[in-house]
Amino acid sequence: MNATATLSRANPLAARAQPEAAARPFVPGPRGTHITIRGLHKTFAGQPLYQDFDLDLPKGRIVTVFGPNGCGKSTLINMVAGLLPMDGGEALFEGKTLRDTKIGYVFQNYREALLPWKRAADNIRYALQLAGRSRADTEARLDELVRSFDVRFDLNRFPYELSGGQQQLVSIMRALAPEPEVLFLDEPFSALDYEMTLFMRDKLQSIFQQTGTTMVLVSHDLEEAVYIADHVLLLTRRPTRVAAWVDVDLPRPRDSRTLTNEHFVRIKAQCLEIFQREVPRN
Repeated sequence: MNATATLSRANPLAARAQPEAAARPFVPGPRGTHITIRGLHKTFAGQPLYQDFDLDLPKGRIVTVFGPNGCGKSTLINMVAGLLPMDGGEALFEGKTLRDTKIGYVFQNYREALLPWKRAADNIRYALQLAGRSRADTEARLDELVRSFDVRFDLNRFPYELSGGQQQLVSIMRALAPEPEVLFLDEPFSALDYEMTLFMRDKLQSIFQQTGTTMVLVSHDLEEAVYIADHVLLLTRRPTRVAAWVDVDLPRPRDSRTLTNEHFVRIKAQCLEIFQREVPRN
């Protein structure tokens, strides 16, 4: 497939950010949409970040969000996940509100995300306890996650006794434990060394292939954004709009050889060209 075809010029799942009338009916996304955002508004310090921003994200796919510092990548997923309030607009999950949707969230700062007074295994159990799972179900799910992630370190240790990569692995396991419909990840590998980053990328990809969970991952690393994604959402500077929606039609599983694959290199170069061309514009 020609690399230029990876940019979906008329992709029905691509984002739209065109000003419309303030009062408008909620228009659902096309078939296959999981997350529908309509009329999103957000202002910081009196300056607009998002204005009448619409976005449709597909179900059962990994979307990576990439853009310049300060464009609101993390803010976007934090609003959709309910961690930050929207100044205006609405987000629905297959027509359901956030209250009726099971989500998982992996924070960038894994050291602060884990409960330090609980052992690693108990951090994972805690998510299942909050979901109302029985003790037997909790232990069965924990065992399942340990097998899926091929965990080879002691989960009965406290977080501070684990390496950074091990702590982030526990964070991901905790987020996935209740079997969320959507998993949000905010730069989950940015604090890890390169060796551990490669390992964690592969683990995340493996879980995605096993579960098909919809994932939205914020990244500041273009190589990572393309490597992990089915689709890369490229954002501009504020007021933030969509620079492009790029499809990554590379087969899975992906590995270190993917990084030097000719098609991967072309897609990455295409994203970089769009980033350099579109990002400086207001």
